[in-house]
Amino acid sequence: MDSIRVLLADDQALVRAGFATMLSIEDDIEVVGQVTNGQEAVDFASQHDVDVILMDVQMPVMDGIQATELITRAHRGRVIILTTFEREDYLFDAIRGGASGFLLKNADPDDLIAAVQAVAGGYALLAPEVTVRVIERFAKSLEAAGTTPAAQPSSEHRKRLDSLTQREKEILASLATGLSNAELASKFFLAEATVKSHVSSLLAKVQVRDRVQAVVFAYESGLIRPGE
Repeated sequence: MDSIRVLLADDQALVRAGFATMLSIEDDIEVVGQVTNGQEAVDFASQHDVDVILMDVQMPVMDGIQATELITRAHRGRVIILTTFEREDYLFDAIRGGASGFLLKNADPDDLIAAVQAVAGGYALLAPEVTVRVIERFAKSLEAAGTTPAAQPSSEHRKRLDSLTQREKEILASLATGLSNAELASKFFLAEATVKSHVSSLLAKVQVRDRVQAVVFAYESGLIRPGE
């Protein structure tokens, strides 16, 4: 089995060193590079085979948000945002830009390793206490300001939403609250394999890569609103 190739992007040397140390003990993970800003991350990902990028948000030259957009748009790897939750608007923008989830900078080694393995395997970090909370809070702030995307979803968003069956809409709405496949199966009295099939189908129909992007779509299309 090939090792998971990881790039660390953070302007703090101690953070990079700490993550590198935690990851290096795993036989199936290889840290292939360390960079200090977003531009270096983009350049490295374009020149090397990278599976997962651990990306800080606030960095010099180019921030992690712009770097995430460029890397994911070019399919150069999956991005996990490193965060302390100081600026949730930054984090939401990164998710909209294609990030596969969040990881707290003070994460335990087991959580770090599990996150890298999950994202490398094509899964998204959709922990209710992390991703859903950020998106919910950001959506609420937009609604309070009268600028929530859901107030005027685009015709493209409406078209994608209309392509879903009623069951798929129900599953998407529940998925956006952070429910796992097992929890969805219990809620809708379905086999977990059936839930997985529904999730795969709805992701394809609304043209998003993973569950994190599906949460963003659920808010932007108006399927769910803050507080629901």
